[in-house]
Amino acid sequence: MPEHPQFADDAILNPETHHEHSDVNVRALLWFFGIFVAFGALTHLGLWLLFKFFVQLERGNVVEPLTAIRRPADANIPPEPLLQPFPKKRASGDVILPTMNTPVTDMEAMRAAEARILGNYGWVDRQKGVVHIPIEEAKKLALQRGIFPPVRPQTPAAPAADTPQPATTGGHP
Repeated sequence: MPEHPQFADDAILNPETHHEHSDVNVRALLWFFGIFVAFGALTHLGLWLLFKFFVQLERGNVVEPLTAIRRPADANIPPEPLLQPFPKKRASGDVILPTMNTPVTDMEAMRAAEARILGNYGWVDRQKGVVHIPIEEAKKLALQRGIFPPVRPQTPAAPAADTPQPATTGGHP
């Protein structure tokens, strides 16, 4: 191997290995990438224009009501329970703004209404003669009538002194 130069750092030299010029056509790859990006941009532009066209087309289609019944003014507001963004009208006619009607105030009002029902007498169905009574009174009546047994604290029964205890064998119970 005298025709090959010697290297001091013992690097491997392979004279047959060199840069391949035929592996990748960089110009064709760049053209493909450019056409791909341009096609994507044109497709998005076309879809955006198509969307705008359909929006204009739908705005022009005014659908007449199917019935002659007038639609109430508050038809877009769902029935109770309302979510907070909707203004409410009181019986007096004034409007409660959504900022005054929050989940916290709704929860407080609901709990106050439940406490009123649970703590007072009132009618459930007047025609059938069904009433409700305060919850504490209902508990007392249920215990007096034997509907529910009284709650007693559960204490473990102590074994009697004359009852023999089981013997353990081998250190296991």
